[in-house]
Parts: sequence; C-alpha cells; structure tokens
Amino acid sequence: MKKPFINNQIRALKVRVIDETGKQLGILDLRDAIEMVRQKNLDLIQVTEKVDPPVCKIMDYGKYLYQEEKKEKEALKKQKGGEMKGIRLSFGISAHDLETRAHQTEKFLKEGDKVRIEMILRGREKAHQDFAKDKISQFLDILEKQVHFKVERELKRESRGFTIIISKG
Repeated sequence: MKKPFINNQIRALKVRVIDETGKQLGILDLRDAIEMVRQKNLDLIQVTEKVDPPVCKIMDYGKYLYQEEKKEKEALKKQKGGEMKGIRLSFGISAHDLETRAHQTEKFLKEGDKVRIEMILRGREKAHQDFAKDKISQFLDILEKQVHFKVERELKRESRGFTIIISKG
C-alpha cells in the first residue's frame, strides 16, 4: 500500500478539506488547514491527488492506515481468483468414467476454477504414450460438448505422465 502524504508532506497550496465527521469544510489554504489540524491534535491526510485541489481528510494517521489495511483485506477476501483443481485420469479408464470426470470438470469450470487434467503412466503404460494422448483428447472432446473452455497450458509430457491445464473460455 502506498502511504499517503500527511501534514507538511502535502505539496498543494490549496486543499479541499473533510473533517473527522465526514463533513466538507470546503477549499482552504494548506497553512490554515494544517493549523486547524494541530489545534485538534489530529493529522491532515491527503486522500487523493487526482483532483485539483487534492482532497484531504482530518483524522488520526494511525487510524487511517488501519482502516485502509482493513479495506484491502476485505477486497482480497471477496476476490476469488479461481483455484486450481485437479482431475486424474487413469490409463485404462472406461468411457463412462470419462463422462463422469468430464461432468465434474464442467462444475469446476463453471465455478471459475482452472482445472489441471493429468494422466499418470505406470510401468509399461509409458510405452503406449499415443494411447494415453488419445484418452486425453477423448476426454476433452466429451468436455467440449458440455462446456466451452480454453487451454491455458498445452498437453505436456512430464516424468510421471501427461498434464494439461484448462480454464473457462
């Protein structure tokens, strides 16, 4: 969080002042505003510099920082940036099980989550990589009929098998 200018750090000559109750006091000279603040034993905090003259608030600086921090935490709580969910396919998965997993993946995508689809290959299964790729493309075909998605990361060969990451498209 960028710390706001307070008291003598404020550069403007005139400022729009809001008192501690939220009432607008109007546009004042910076010196007058700082003098008023000193009498009340509070701080003059520049809330925004985007307007001319900048808006300043009369309040305790520590209290202001605490409120801003609280607002940021609330904003982070409300923000759901899509979790990463995982779907695991086995080498010998049946057609019906593929449909079941596609349905589960559809739910994840509708919730806004990214989905990592992985197929683990064990032992001799590693020799039949084409078959594994076909199973994954079969799964993606079934999924395409249910929901539209986009590929975040292409099908990638890893030490234990294949993975692909998709998200809602």
